Amino acid sequence: MGRSVIMTVDDDAAVSRAIARDLRRRYGEHHRIVRAESGPDALDALRGLVTRGEQIAVLLADHRMPGMNGVEFLERAMDITPTAKRALLTAYADTDAAIAAINSVDLDHYLLKPWDPPEQQLYPVIDELLDEFAAAERPAFDGVRVVGHRWSAPSNDVKEFLASNGVPFEWLDVEGDPARRLLDAARATDEDLPVVVAPGGEVLRSPSRRDIAARIGLSTSAERPFYDLVIVGGGPAGLGAAVYGASEGLRTLLVERSATGGQAGQSSRIENYLGFPTGINGGELARRASTQALRLEAEILSANEVTAISSRGAAHMVSLADGSEVSAQACIVATGVAYRRLPAEGAHRFAGRGIYYGAATHEAVNCKGEHVYVVGGANSAGQAAVHFAKYASRVTVLVRGESLEGSMSQYLIHQIERIDGVEVRTCTEVARAGGDGHLETLVLRDSVTGDEEQVDTSHLFVFIGASPTTGWLGEDVERDRRGFVLTGPDLTRGGRLPSGWTPRREPFYLETSTPGVFAAGDVRHQSVKRVASAVGEGAMAVTLVHRYLEGAT
Repeated sequence: MGRSVIMTVDDDAAVSRAIARDLRRRYGEHHRIVRAESGPDALDALRGLVTRGEQIAVLLADHRMPGMNGVEFLERAMDITPTAKRALLTAYADTDAAIAAINSVDLDHYLLKPWDPPEQQLYPVIDELLDEFAAAERPAFDGVRVVGHRWSAPSNDVKEFLASNGVPFEWLDVEGDPARRLLDAARATDEDLPVVVAPGGEVLRSPSRRDIAARIGLSTSAERPFYDLVIVGGGPAGLGAAVYGASEGLRTLLVERSATGGQAGQSSRIENYLGFPTGINGGELARRASTQALRLEAEILSANEVTAISSRGAAHMVSLADGSEVSAQACIVATGVAYRRLPAEGAHRFAGRGIYYGAATHEAVNCKGEHVYVVGGANSAGQAAVHFAKYASRVTVLVRGESLEGSMSQYLIHQIERIDGVEVRTCTEVARAGGDGHLETLVLRDSVTGDEEQVDTSHLFVFIGASPTTGWLGEDVERDRRGFVLTGPDLTRGGRLPSGWTPRREPFYLETSTPGVFAAGDVRHQSVKRVASAVGEGAMAVTLVHRYLEGAT
């Protein structure tokens, strides 16, 4: 059971100390003994204990207390901790009140004063109550707890941030009694949602990602003013660069606005990555890579982002969203891509309210017994379909093309074909999305015939196309018309050099039009959209950074 709480409440200080002494003598090794000398003080203490996630095993209250008697206290305590066992400590003359309390507050037992000797009058009763509590109570969750609306975009953002960073958390829907009790204990209201209760009981009301990151032990601010290498983005390319940069002695800083791993980190199972014959969860791969980079003394910032890179002489000034700046000798842009927004009519209203961009694996438990739709024909969509099929009654994959053959790996196609609960509908697109407060219906359109069909669903996961997140880069970094960064040979086609290029050499293979700024992974023009190639480009970029720092011409 761990150290669950036994609370005693008595307004007589001498009696309060005596019963707490006797309880500690017998139960202090395995239980916390908490005492209070009034009903209101005890209720405040209970709220604090519940907010910190502690289990309340037994409440033992004296009946004759001024202001709030024992029965009144136990009745109010039921709203805070309904699973605690309740006992009343009474004088012989109050036994009628104790018997009446058995019905009014579901009293589990009453004891008579004096309780000497405790071995006969006190301990047998407490033993029985603890046994009953242990048999009925599940172990307490001592991690992060989140209270919010199921169909709330801010609540979903908190869940996604925690899940992507590998932080175990307990989700409490505000419509349920446990959530209401926790809000009451934390003295929070619906206007504060989402509410995050950190280990130790600190309450965060409508927190930002940066607020949460600081409470769960993630670094959010740079430790130094100057680095050899700053990496922007913590996907496979960024993590690969961090591992190789740090291992080769470069003072390395990686800045990630959300969670390391990028899109690959959201994958439920990557089965074609070298060295993992049975596949690996994307989040686990990201966790291992982050741990490896940190062990090699790379620095990783979370819930922060780079807003600009500007060159000042030989240094590059890197501006961060928190208003700070660091300088670096070289930079690697590895911000990857983001899934494009669904262009269907009404879809924008349901982002985080039934329409999710990416796998959103934390939503899987809410898909039990439901019909789930997945939009997209590439590997990410296939991996999501296989994952959600473990929970949903049915998964339908919507593909605009005529087949999956040209966009999805063959091993995934074979997996999907073997799952009875997964259907693939080709030449199909989402025309409209509807619902009251959250997604409830989709209108599907046959792209060949134009026929439309309305279907019922509350979950749609979108994996369509890829848009690079490069809007923050200045004009000095050349990009193609879609925003992907041009590097190396793509900058020198036709024998030209980038505008403003000053070195007496051509750009290195992964170097951008700004000397000393490199790009790796999916953000790069015509890159291979695979985890292994992104990791390889991250490593290659570090090699080219060394050549740049050595002053190669």
